[in-house]
Amino acid sequence: MIRRVTRRWLEEVLTSVPGKRIAVLSNSRIADVLDQLADLLEFQGANAFRIRAYRSATRAIRNTSTSIAQVAQQHPKNLTHIDGIGKSVAEKCVELVQRGSLDQLDQLLRQIPKSVLAMLRIPGLGPKKAAAIYQQLGITTLEQLREACEAERIRTLKGFGPKSEQMILKGIGLAERAGKRIYWAVADQQVQQLRDYMAGCHAVQQLEFAGSYRRGKETVGDLDLLVVSEDSTRVMDYFGRFPDVADTIARGETKMSVRLGDGLQVDLRVVTSRSFGAALQYFTGSKEHNVILRSLAKKENLKINEYGVFRLEDQTEQVVAGQTEADVYNVLGLPVFPPELREARQEFQWAARNELPELVTASDIRGDLHMHTTATDGNGTLEEMVDAARKRGLDFVAITDHSQRLSMLDGLDPKRLLDQWSQIDQLNDQLDGDFLVLKGIECDILENGDMDLPDEVLAQADWVVASVHFGQRQSREQITSRILGALAHPFVSAIAHPTGRLINRRDAYEVDMEAVLQAASEHGKLMELNAHPARLDLNDVHCAAAKELGVPIVISTDAHSVAGLDMMRYGVLQARRGGLTASDVANTHTWAEIQQAIGGKR
Repeated sequence: MIRRVTRRWLEEVLTSVPGKRIAVLSNSRIADVLDQLADLLEFQGANAFRIRAYRSATRAIRNTSTSIAQVAQQHPKNLTHIDGIGKSVAEKCVELVQRGSLDQLDQLLRQIPKSVLAMLRIPGLGPKKAAAIYQQLGITTLEQLREACEAERIRTLKGFGPKSEQMILKGIGLAERAGKRIYWAVADQQVQQLRDYMAGCHAVQQLEFAGSYRRGKETVGDLDLLVVSEDSTRVMDYFGRFPDVADTIARGETKMSVRLGDGLQVDLRVVTSRSFGAALQYFTGSKEHNVILRSLAKKENLKINEYGVFRLEDQTEQVVAGQTEADVYNVLGLPVFPPELREARQEFQWAARNELPELVTASDIRGDLHMHTTATDGNGTLEEMVDAARKRGLDFVAITDHSQRLSMLDGLDPKRLLDQWSQIDQLNDQLDGDFLVLKGIECDILENGDMDLPDEVLAQADWVVASVHFGQRQSREQITSRILGALAHPFVSAIAHPTGRLINRRDAYEVDMEAVLQAASEHGKLMELNAHPARLDLNDVHCAAAKELGVPIVISTDAHSVAGLDMMRYGVLQARRGGLTASDVANTHTWAEIQQAIGGKR
């Protein structure tokens, strides 16, 4: 399925409220389907008014906390009461919820080669340009498109040029990856729905998900579901009736593979209770982790596979472990590694030194230091964001709306920023010490390296997070120099989303992260781990590098809505993959402790 990832797209995932019936579609899924319909209509050159209506509707659906599916099931006439949803779109929502598909979309998908849809995943290409390439050059696959760009045939089309070819070439790799892997946050939604559904099967004794999902990788290619049961036929029959199953790929005695409506493959394996731990360890992986584990086992005359741990004696195999993961690891004198660490990086060395880190948890987080309000491009007022943070048990937040360089987002100039800070002072007086709202700003690092606001303004801030939004195609030296300059700036507290990547959409800009982390260490500055599932920036490897240098990480949501505050857990998961403990993460501490770490109040 084609997804148009907007700033609030994954925040909407958090606001979808699945009912007890698993057939209830999330708002994000409904919006995805309507977005695909609009893409294909635009691809075919349909009426622009109809296309705009669908685009407006998808924005409305993603920005409402009301479950569209529940309204469509219970009070369908009320759908048109939601701003942005007209009669035609309301009918489409009802049809989608009742049938699980749209007849019009099905017809369009039969008319357009499936391989052509991959071109719509190329950032910046768009349905109209994709249609021109398809209709005028007969290109139907990404490989054909790559060859045409390399042969300089694309630039011969009206509206295209050499820069277009380079943009397409760069985007093909992203499109290929986007078609194979989805965000962990999206996979997690499917996991929770499957958990709820499978709980209704009385033949299931135990259930767990494995694979890259369990290890918390930022993207997931498929799901591995392990079930303990004495009646595999009953379990697989029940699994096959999951409402979102589009087709069954394969089925055997104990294994079944299906494809869900959004294309995600789910592999079900039914195992015995005596081998569940071994299967869970084996299918969780990673492959590299398992290779080392099996090598260690071989030295002890043991064999480990998905069925258990076996001791080899006189050409016979005796089962010595397998019921739990703890049994599997303990038989080799190893701790149970947190799944997030099972990547064959440092986990075995840590275990050998008895230094396996106690990883940070979501409950350790005390504050959120990056969020936006309606003052710029946020969807919640200052008061709404603060109230939501308090209800989530936080002790403090920093309001960090955009600075003036982002004029299209109504970025704050000095006067408006100082006015906002005055409002924050008044709000803190009302809170009477029960909660602290920090006067912050997300200040752009300009293309020439200067900060976007004058020093006399930044000096009054509690928290300044510096970011690169423009000039991302500058050279490695230029971008690195800009960030190093910001780290040396006396009023900058941290660097936001330090590599600028958008997973499956935009590669990281060229930057020398080794130099950046070294500078952060020297200047006593923090590096942000942006928790938005489309960013997760820093990545896990850079988090580990920061830990080695003693650079504190601040996990921030970059929330643009109340629902966005719940994305903190995705950042925590990424931090765990980097081996971070609570002491490595700045916002597990009090504001006074953070303030001391960054040199006191500015």
